Amino acid sequence: MRASRASLRAAMLDAMKMLVRWLLLAAALLLVANVYPGVTVRSFGSAMVAALVIGLFNTLLRPVLVLLTLPVTVLTLGLFLFVINALMFYFAAAVLSGFQVNGFGAALIGSLIYSACGIVIDVAIEHLFGR
Repeated sequence: MRASRASLRAAMLDAMKMLVRWLLLAAALLLVANVYPGVTVRSFGSAMVAALVIGLFNTLLRPVLVLLTLPVTVLTLGLFLFVINALMFYFAAAVLSGFQVNGFGAALIGSLIYSACGIVIDVAIEHLFGR
């Protein structure tokens, strides 16, 4: 009985962490749009959808792209991973109407700012919720 309560509590905590992270990443996307003029987001709802799509692309497409471009990534000492992150950002903007990126350069800068925000968000969530 106690084991099932503990596992239920752990599952609820994980779901809460995921929801808070998603909301904060959507807010980070709005921050990117306000800080850098090459990225535009129509509303917070659009930012939530865009954060979800970027997360899905990073989960599903990014590992395949990293594997396919491994020789280039090794040759550039890992700097090509910035290009892959920018592509995920750019692809998300290409499939969504409320999220726009003005070219690949804007996608690169926007993805750098968004990634930096994501690192801060992850550290804060781990500090608040624990592992």
